[in-house]
Amino acid sequence: MNDPHLNLEHFWMPFTANRQFKAKPRMLVSAKDMHYTSDDGRQVLDGCAGLWCVNAGHNRAEIISAIKQQLDTLDFAPTFQMGHPMAFRAAEKVASLAPAGMNHVFFANSGSESVDSALKIALAYHRARGDGTRTKFIGRERGYHGVGFGGTSVGGIPLNRKIFGGQMLPGVDHLPHTHNIREAAFSRGQPKWGSHLAEDLERLVSLHDASNIAAVIVEPVAGSTGVLPPPVGYLETLRAICDKHGILLIFDEVISGFGRMGTPFAAQYFNVSPDLICCAKGITNATIPMGAVIVKDHVFDAFMHGPENVIDLFHGYTYSGHPVAAAAAVATLDLYQSTGLFESSRALHGYLADAAHGMRELPNVIDIRNIGMIAAVELKARDGKPGARAYEAMVKLFERGVMVRITGDTIALSPPLIVQKAHIDEMFGHIGEVLRTLD
Repeated sequence: MNDPHLNLEHFWMPFTANRQFKAKPRMLVSAKDMHYTSDDGRQVLDGCAGLWCVNAGHNRAEIISAIKQQLDTLDFAPTFQMGHPMAFRAAEKVASLAPAGMNHVFFANSGSESVDSALKIALAYHRARGDGTRTKFIGRERGYHGVGFGGTSVGGIPLNRKIFGGQMLPGVDHLPHTHNIREAAFSRGQPKWGSHLAEDLERLVSLHDASNIAAVIVEPVAGSTGVLPPPVGYLETLRAICDKHGILLIFDEVISGFGRMGTPFAAQYFNVSPDLICCAKGITNATIPMGAVIVKDHVFDAFMHGPENVIDLFHGYTYSGHPVAAAAAVATLDLYQSTGLFESSRALHGYLADAAHGMRELPNVIDIRNIGMIAAVELKARDGKPGARAYEAMVKLFERGVMVRITGDTIALSPPLIVQKAHIDEMFGHIGEVLRTLD
């Protein structure tokens, strides 16, 4: 670390082995386009769009200018019984990118808040329609839906649930996850095996009865659990079962939204339209925290009954639709559209897939998965030391000038959508060299 006066003691870092990090910090001090600059002056290629979120690349002048202009005009305005124009413009922009019939947007401040908001909207929707017994949620094993108590409850990553399990939401059940190396290792795109796993929802409906189930929530592509594309036909089956039993389907698109799949949302990529979409991250290119829940018209319309002076949804945040975040969202979504970023990145999906699957014969590689502008290389775990091999790879890659994301023993890549072939070659060139050095 170059700054000897920087005190590392007081910041309790999230999802980090704090003692390990502070013994040998990896500090980033600036960023531009595809690269970070470390505190020792090295250029570090961003292989994971910050944290799955900087879709348009770093420090885009158009977004920065909009943020500065908004701060000079209106720093804050409440959206409880008051309004400001930028929040309505941002909602219109988001809705214009959403699947047909999803015309209403509720703003939050993060993916975690978006998920908890969606769960509450689902409960309130059924109650508004006279189905107040519909209170149960169905999540999925190995799902990640943020860190709120609601998101942790419907999520299915054991370590996220272990400590807090005694106080999570009651009335939650889980579908089986779709990851099966024996049946579907080294699949390119959607695995051909596994669509039948969606049919387990019928078993859960029989167990709990449809009259008690409010919603099913899944990530179209599971990201934080190691990049798990849905099997062919899987999402379609979930949609059909939910329709059959009057259950809402929620897509958590915090990672897959805003171009990661080459379409505005994964819902359009897979041609499966949920009732609610949770999003965040790429909505502002990560410049200002913001999240949102996009809902189908029939969900919103269910609340628009009764006396007009009565609040229709008793939920919200001080910063819902914050003026600066809204300005960042408008500028970001304008930038995506004016540059054709989603379409241009889609042209490189195959190139990324080829580069990723080129790692197949390297030592300790047990699976490779890819879809859209996302790829993952899964490594065999060391005996008694899960995650250690991937962590060592991450550190060595950072030292070589490439930043990757790891989850367990999986190396995950989700570069900014401005990535070029040379960047992909550089990333996987270093990954290949590092994997050859690991025991």
